[in-house]
Amino acid sequence: MLGSMMTRPLLISDLIEHAGKYHADTEIVSRETDGSLHVTTWAGVARDARRLASALGSLGMTPGDRIATIAWNNHRHLKIWFAVSGGGMVCHTINPRLHPEQLVFIINDAADRVLFFDTTFAPLIAATRAHLTTVEHFICMGPRDPEVEAAVPGVLFFDDLVDAGDPAYAWPALDENMPCSLCYTSGTTGHPKGVLYTHRSTVLHTFAISLPDALALSAAETVLPVVPMFHANAWGIPYTAAMVGAKLVMPGPRLDGDSLLGLIDDQKVTLALGVPTIWQMLLAAAAKSGSTMDSLRRNVIGGSAAAPSMIAAFRDLYGCDTIHAWGMTETSPLGTANRPKGKHGDLDADAMALLRLGQGRPPFGVDLRIVDDAGCPLPHDGKAEGALQVRGHWVVDTYFGRQDNALTADGWFDTGDVSTIDADGFMVIRDRTKDIIKSGGEWISSVDLENIAVSHPGVAMAAAIGAKHPKWDERPIIVAVRAEGAEPAEHDILALFDGKVAKWQVPDAVVFTDAIPLNGTGKMLKNKLREAFGNTLIERGL
Repeated sequence: MLGSMMTRPLLISDLIEHAGKYHADTEIVSRETDGSLHVTTWAGVARDARRLASALGSLGMTPGDRIATIAWNNHRHLKIWFAVSGGGMVCHTINPRLHPEQLVFIINDAADRVLFFDTTFAPLIAATRAHLTTVEHFICMGPRDPEVEAAVPGVLFFDDLVDAGDPAYAWPALDENMPCSLCYTSGTTGHPKGVLYTHRSTVLHTFAISLPDALALSAAETVLPVVPMFHANAWGIPYTAAMVGAKLVMPGPRLDGDSLLGLIDDQKVTLALGVPTIWQMLLAAAAKSGSTMDSLRRNVIGGSAAAPSMIAAFRDLYGCDTIHAWGMTETSPLGTANRPKGKHGDLDADAMALLRLGQGRPPFGVDLRIVDDAGCPLPHDGKAEGALQVRGHWVVDTYFGRQDNALTADGWFDTGDVSTIDADGFMVIRDRTKDIIKSGGEWISSVDLENIAVSHPGVAMAAAIGAKHPKWDERPIIVAVRAEGAEPAEHDILALFDGKVAKWQVPDAVVFTDAIPLNGTGKMLKNKLREAFGNTLIERGL
């Protein structure tokens, strides 16, 4: 043998041990459910995670057991993540905004043995616990609370478990291919499906999103993950912050614009991550207060496409570089990030702005392609549109508890998106397959129409849907929410489309509504909009 290198498994426990050892005094600031701020450090998180892991072992938990959380982004939730995965169990994060029936289905489907919950959700636990057939222990994330004890008899308390845990607990040696966490998809139809991540896939994903051409985290950053920890593992940010030793600011339950703005300014946040609806509220709060958000250098937008006007507002008004990213629960989630290449340095401002509107290019570890209806690959020329498919080191192979493979016959995962890809790998989501508007046999991108509609200063939010039409099968209409204090008329919105899209793609109508329904991760529920407004053109006789 000529020689060899050390071989060590890629484990979640190594991330928190590294953070606790080499970034011991870096702060973790989190908003509690009562509105107060709690401050700890990476050393404190590492210490309490070990104690909690030992306490779970004392409750009889064993490797592979699923441990659920219904919680906000806070320091206790962070400790649970590392305690559960580091101890060989599976951390199952649950979206509290789900309908109770779906929540019960998910917990039972995962066969969760323990359920951690924030005090906010005690009424939800009390109402559903009789239907949770596998849960043996309910643990409230806080100190002992008589009101919670009355609502959830037999409940245990997080702080008591940590205090009783063994401070000398040693992380177990695990196989890196063991599962470490579980997330369910946020589908709007049918039952959600579970995606089971491994230690290996998660650590590789963590390396990838730390890269300069991805999200570029470092120990010099103060990071605000507004994206919930139950939404595709907060896009991997808690793991990455531990790997690089970044300061974390956890927003808790207060995700309104004013609360987030206060955290950004008070904690000098340099990087924030969330969905477009969050950033709309933040921009409105900043404009109202006069804050210039001086510390915020970058924000990441994912979950759904961001309007050009939003990206321009962050850039021009606040000097903040917006990184458009794409991913999904099945991709851990990062699939692409929009970071220019060296050759793009000479682009003029308009060309660069156009480049930054797309979802970007994949990091090493992810491969993309687009295919036609027959499954044949299409050229990466930036023009051909096809079904987006992905494969890589952190992409789902088989859904949790299912025997059937989730991939195509030749090993790709079909994302459900319609996209273009150019020769440099820059990908642009044209639409979701289920949301694209089919008019007279031609496709119209709802994303393009929405971006134009929200460019009007009097529009706070807009959705483009296909409304029934007797001749063309479907025609596009805009469902819009007026901005506070604004009164745009229908013709004001429709005038925006002149010269921006082909005449046959211009929406036939604009409908104003008080609110657009969103799912638990901030995505517009277009199926609900189609139910409510799908007959608009027929009713108007258009």
